[in-house]
Amino acid sequence: MKLDRSAVDYHPGNAGAIAKRAEDRGYDGFWLAETKHDPFLALSGAAAATERIELGTAIAVAFARNPMTVATTANDLQLLSGGRFNLGLGSQIEAHITKRFSMPWSKPAARMREFVLAIKAIWHAWETGERLAFRGEFYKHTLMTPFFDPGPNPHGTAPIYLAG
Repeated sequence: MKLDRSAVDYHPGNAGAIAKRAEDRGYDGFWLAETKHDPFLALSGAAAATERIELGTAIAVAFARNPMTVATTANDLQLLSGGRFNLGLGSQIEAHITKRFSMPWSKPAARMREFVLAIKAIWHAWETGERLAFRGEFYKHTLMTPFFDPGPNPHGTAPIYLAG
């Protein structure tokens, strides 16, 4: 059995200390929700403060971002954590996406499926050096120059979990 610790109402500057305490107490995972703060930024501090515990977003709002920025951030956290990062994504509800984030909303299930496929296509291009050529109904990613290509991540790609 695995036991994880999550935090919803946290200060991003304290995430490293909270994660370290969880690791010291034997927890297997540390997850941050996207509520008042960006969980990705706080998890970078948790990655630096810990050695063993898995880290993840529970959840990050996918549709407030685009697949390229999420792919890049998740790749960096996978690198910083030594392969311990888990990407948890959710759609949020229409009012938050359109009124709070000023982003488009339509067909959330289809959009989320494509969002994940786009992330995986971006990671694949970085891992293999193949040309990025993702074209979908909602997202198009067709440019990846060497200057912006981080190359293969020695820790592989992060697992992706979805919340509904």
